[in-house]
Amino acid sequence: MLSPIQADSLSILPGIRHGFFTRQGGRSRGLYASLNCGAGSKDDPVAVIENRARVAQHLGSFHDDVQTIYQVHSADVHVVNALAPRESLPKADALVTRTRGLAIGVLTADCAPVLFADPEAGVVACAHAGWRGAIGGVLEATVAAMESQGAERSRIFAALGPAISQKSYEVGPEFVAEFEAASAENKRFFAVPKGKTKPHFDLPAFVMDRLGKLGIHHAERESPCTYENESMFFSFRRSTHRKEPDYGRQISAIVVA
Repeated sequence: MLSPIQADSLSILPGIRHGFFTRQGGRSRGLYASLNCGAGSKDDPVAVIENRARVAQHLGSFHDDVQTIYQVHSADVHVVNALAPRESLPKADALVTRTRGLAIGVLTADCAPVLFADPEAGVVACAHAGWRGAIGGVLEATVAAMESQGAERSRIFAALGPAISQKSYEVGPEFVAEFEAASAENKRFFAVPKGKTKPHFDLPAFVMDRLGKLGIHHAERESPCTYENESMFFSFRRSTHRKEPDYGRQISAIVVA
């Protein structure tokens, strides 16, 4: 049974269904147990297709899959009005739609998923905000694309889902330098924890700050740490530290019902 994390602000919106799905409730096994929705993983493709179909059904989609994208850590956004074949996914890091019954989603395993909705316009969006996409403007591009479809910024609700926490996100000096070069204000998103020698980056706080600067007044954070909560989430960094050969991806999705 699927029990996704839900944002209170999005849950009360009429005609909108969403979920930040965990790794629980699927049919994958081993490293991918159990709701792995990453078609790019080395998991059994049949299991991944079934997992994604379960998510689509849970959201009340008119289709047996969730529309995702070929994520490339960019600021590119794709507006979609029909389910695209798996073999021809657009390269982008955000999706926007106003098509009823078409569930759209992003895949993450430490990066920050953000779901958006303007219920009055019937426009929804999802964004994959890794550090590169976040600093590169993927959130700003997503909101602009929503506006091109009839959304109004003052009506947009946004929710940030599960992502790696600052405690678990150690980075190098070149990483810090890139953020400080973009803005001196970004220094506040880094800290060296007690007993550590390298800085740690607060990705969720950075994303929330960008949403605030965009004028998104209805922004909510539902972001337990993907690295620390192994039973709930896949984590690229955790798998890398363990030298595991691959990792699963959780999905965050939204639909105009």
